[in-house]
Amino acid sequence: VQLQASGGGLVQAGGSLILSCAASARTFNTYAVGWFRQVPGKERHIVAAISWAGGSSYYTESVKGRFAISRDNAKITVYLQMNNLKPEDTAVYYCAARARYSSTRYYQKLDDYDYWGQGTLVTVSS
Repeated sequence: VQLQASGGGLVQAGGSLILSCAASARTFNTYAVGWFRQVPGKERHIVAAISWAGGSSYYTESVKGRFAISRDNAKITVYLQMNNLKPEDTAVYYCAARARYSSTRYYQKLDDYDYWGQGTLVTVSS
């Protein structure tokens, strides 16, 4: 499965962006998915995650109430709606999918995932 992340760009603080993670195969609809972000020189961290069925989701504390993860199985795409963006949200955002057995839960660790998109840059200006 190939993942294509898109939707990044330059936005002012307080603005919004929607990131998309489009997959190349419908088996993606049975995968748990996560969004991670990485600042140059630092480790990649989980931002949000969603179970394969969409019933469970996770957000890192700093984005709770501002970001929302969702999936559209018809479009084999997972979205990350980002509102009230802050300069500290600036990073390259990556989507990832877990092809191994997934329970009805989300996954938070890098090695929980099997496929990665190429990353999309989000820059938030103050």
